[in-house]
Amino acid sequence: MTPILEVAHLQAGYGQSRVLFDVSLAIGPGEVVALLGRNGMGKTTSVATIMGLLPATSGTIRHAGASVAGLPPHAIAQRGIGLVPEGRQIFPRLSVEENLVATARGATPRWTLPRIWALFPRLEERRRSPGTQLSGGEQQMLAIGRALMTNPTLLILDEATEGLAPLIRAEIWATLAALKREGLAILLIDKHLQAVLRLADQAVVIEKGRTVWSGTSQALADAPEVQERWLHV
Repeated sequence: MTPILEVAHLQAGYGQSRVLFDVSLAIGPGEVVALLGRNGMGKTTSVATIMGLLPATSGTIRHAGASVAGLPPHAIAQRGIGLVPEGRQIFPRLSVEENLVATARGATPRWTLPRIWALFPRLEERRRSPGTQLSGGEQQMLAIGRALMTNPTLLILDEATEGLAPLIRAEIWATLAALKREGLAILLIDKHLQAVLRLADQAVVIEKGRTVWSGTSQALADAPEVQERWLHV
């Protein structure tokens, strides 16, 4: 079966500073993969490179079998990769509804405003509110909803629950589990390891811009030595 996303031997950096040296991962249809590692190891840079926000200097990036390396970010998004970026990056002066409509695409979309309201009833209650008036949890819900409105086949979340209160984190995890049950492929970055491993099928650990471990989430849960060495758990 052709992977939804296949990254092989990816290299990238900022100017003369190399950050990624050899990152590889693959996500199958309907699969959740966690990208793990300590701070500063290249997780966000990997996402930026996959999304075309940073050019790859070497390696391959394929979505549904077709190369997307070198494409501009809007073209990658149009191919079916939705991004929930670190820091949410919603449009602060637009209302909740305007944020969602701004990214909508697809002639016969799977994700529509009514579906987003059903997924996040709180957003419907705040539909006329500008982004600046939303709580951190509401902003994250909006960022997820905005990505879903692109009708992706792959959803990427960079720091899915960072800075959120425990109850809101639990709501986000429940939402991602529901999306997984629908068959949406997900690439996930988050610091809450136990919650991540409960959701993800596979895990990839990177250290200093290199993939150093990959396997099932259960295998990682059963390997405290791997967690201690690469994740400092």
